[in-house]
Amino acid sequence: MTEPAAPARKRSWQTARVVAIETLTPRIKGFHFTLPDAPAFVAGQHMDVRLVAPDGYEAQRSYSIASAPEHAERIELAIERLDDGEVSAFFHDVVQVGDEIELRGPLGGHFVWSVRDGGPVLLIGGGSGVVPLMSMVRHRAAQASTVPVTLVTSARTAADLIYLDELRRLDANGDGFTLKARVTREAATASDLDAGRIDRPLLESVLDEMAEPSFIFVCGSNPFVGTVADLLLDLGLPPGRIRTERYGG
Repeated sequence: MTEPAAPARKRSWQTARVVAIETLTPRIKGFHFTLPDAPAFVAGQHMDVRLVAPDGYEAQRSYSIASAPEHAERIELAIERLDDGEVSAFFHDVVQVGDEIELRGPLGGHFVWSVRDGGPVLLIGGGSGVVPLMSMVRHRAAQASTVPVTLVTSARTAADLIYLDELRRLDANGDGFTLKARVTREAATASDLDAGRIDRPLLESVLDEMAEPSFIFVCGSNPFVGTVADLLLDLGLPPGRIRTERYGG
């Protein structure tokens, strides 16, 4: 199983402008930025955010890019409110459209995918871990690609499943993209949702339905990624095909 490589070369900070804010779930907002020098990026990369207080105190965080590389003129970062998160709280409670924020990137060269890489591709995201995977899915759609891609995602409730309506529309296109979504803390009331965690029986079922994946991307909290990666290895998936990205917690 591959782990993150050495950090990519650092880029210069830019002053980005917030041009739109969306409520994606009760705890996650999407912040859309324009930058003076629009960065070309690959699906799966992230941006650094820097906040500087009047007294000089700095706080930096990294957030995955949710938007497609084809629309690099407008970067979307999905930011989840964390109970002890000073940066996420600032974004949720203070930041407004028109504000200027320092961004740096794109960064990261390990957890990335392009339609040129081919497939089949298995994407597995827990909670906000679906964000960099969404960039990959949107990139595939923007390229009108038919590379087989299956996205397996879970969240506590249906309301917590990020981009659910958009993912449902893409699944309905019938072009080789498949969505498997689960909720872990409520009954599944929609026909296309299941109740329960991402477990061995689900992964076995997914792998039975698709050709053997050439690329597997797993993103989420440390416990989530560790559990899913172990399951994939137990199912005989080659470690070199599994790429992981872990969020704190």
